[in-house]
Amino acid sequence: MKIKAQRLMAIKQLIGSQKISSQEELVSLLENEGYKITQATLSRDLKYLKVAKVPDAETGYKYVIPESAQKNEEPGRLEEFPVSGVESIEFSGQMAIIKTRPGFANGIASVIDSHGPYEILGTIAGDDTILLISREGVSKTDVINALSLFMPGLKEKIL
Repeated sequence: MKIKAQRLMAIKQLIGSQKISSQEELVSLLENEGYKITQATLSRDLKYLKVAKVPDAETGYKYVIPESAQKNEEPGRLEEFPVSGVESIEFSGQMAIIKTRPGFANGIASVIDSHGPYEILGTIAGDDTILLISREGVSKTDVINALSLFMPGLKEKIL
């Protein structure tokens, strides 16, 4: 059985790439991906991810992840803020060091914490450095993918 972090990432990817209108449909798609999951577990996962159901002309309703919808509402420079202050990101085990421009670390760590991605336990910020600690069993790629949802362009900063 695959771990929860991988399952949550799979749910995000499925909802982001397809119109899914029911939990039964999502359970079936997850089983095709190799995840054996009950409807009750899926319901808890959807609540944890803050997934919403919105009206859809074709399917009646579909699932959406609010973060992806909110990202498009931000005007110009706000979209660029987190990643524009990041100089580099380097990983060591379950930790990463994010180097920022002077004075940017607190703001960027606050953005990361406010989005609350499952993959990240927390951050500690100084003036130009952030210590990011990821959950056990979460890969570097999972962390980058989670951060990229609200910090597009971050992949170019990896050392």
